[in-house]
Amino acid sequence: MFRLLKLMQTVKMDPVSVEEPSCSLHRETLKLFCLEDKQPVCFMCRDSEKHNNHTFRPISEAVSSYKEELKTMLKSLQLKLTQGVKMREEFEKTVQHIKSQAEHTERHIKQQFEKLHQFLRDEEEATITALREEEEQKKQMMKKKLEEINRHISALSHTIKDTEEMMKDNDICFLKKFPVSMERVQISSQPDPQMSSGALIDVPRYLGNLPFRVWKKIQDIVQNTPVILDPNTANPRLVLSDDLTSVRYSDNKQPRPDNPERFDYYSCVLGSEGFNSGTHCWDVEVKESLCWSLGVTTASNQRKGRDFFNTDVWSVCHGLCEPSGFPVAQDLKSVRVDLDYDRGAVSFSDPVTNTHLHTFTTTFTDTVFPFFCSIYHLRILPYSYSTVIVRKRYTCSSISVGVQ
Repeated sequence: MFRLLKLMQTVKMDPVSVEEPSCSLHRETLKLFCLEDKQPVCFMCRDSEKHNNHTFRPISEAVSSYKEELKTMLKSLQLKLTQGVKMREEFEKTVQHIKSQAEHTERHIKQQFEKLHQFLRDEEEATITALREEEEQKKQMMKKKLEEINRHISALSHTIKDTEEMMKDNDICFLKKFPVSMERVQISSQPDPQMSSGALIDVPRYLGNLPFRVWKKIQDIVQNTPVILDPNTANPRLVLSDDLTSVRYSDNKQPRPDNPERFDYYSCVLGSEGFNSGTHCWDVEVKESLCWSLGVTTASNQRKGRDFFNTDVWSVCHGLCEPSGFPVAQDLKSVRVDLDYDRGAVSFSDPVTNTHLHTFTTTFTDTVFPFFCSIYHLRILPYSYSTVIVRKRYTCSSISVGVQ
């Protein structure tokens, strides 16, 4: 038993021998690596016709070379993994931003429609109130007519009764009463009270073209802003108003995804609609901004980094440290931008004094967007619906009436 235990201990302590892989054809140890076939081979394989003119390296050398290559690739993959994780975080943030955008937009859609609903309810109430007032007025008028006809009928009844009684008197009494009775009969024979014209409800006043008349009233309270800002292009430090017509700078970055359309260096934002034909005009209030730049730029212009103002920008500026357009020295309340795409002209003027500031001439080949750049407050001024009609008939630069 003791000898058996000693034998077992000896077997347990001996290292396990590992058999080296061998060539399946020649049963030789694999010592070389064929660079053409990318396979380990033995010395006999090297000399065979199958590997004629092939290049070989020692196994250890090939392993070392390939490990270095894999290390380089692994570093690249690890970098891509890190970037992928960051992109996943950006995508997750974008999903949350999309949800927030949708909720915010839905809330303001409801608010805007509630204003319209309230306007319609007020119009409905006012119209029905006017109808009830006319109803009451004409009912009162008819009550007076009823009282008048009742008095007339009562007087006739009494005259008829008295005349019939007089007819029964003897001849002397009849003749004595005749002049007075005849006078009463003649008075009672006057025309009966008639219904006056316009006694009924003026139905067309309330139902005639009712939707159109309400629409016309809506036009009087609705304003149109010729350019609406695109929040998806705004620098994260810019805060846009709920109606997307004004922008202001904030010291705190807004939680927005870094999508390709967004400015990341300059505090700029684009208009939501691009133009590739026709004439367009908009007024921008700049009185609350000490430094600003505004104009038009191409859709393809670089928005990331500091190259935005290097090309494809037609703008005027005020108070900015670096060149960002034609400089305007005077302090202005507002600036008018006139774009004539087909003629290749962008003009700037002061709408308050109707003073020309500058005109660029070029040939547009790309869609252009209005752009606005400021670290203060800018606002696109609205005009009423009637002004829209006027602006369709005349060029914008010749019209100043109606701009608020």
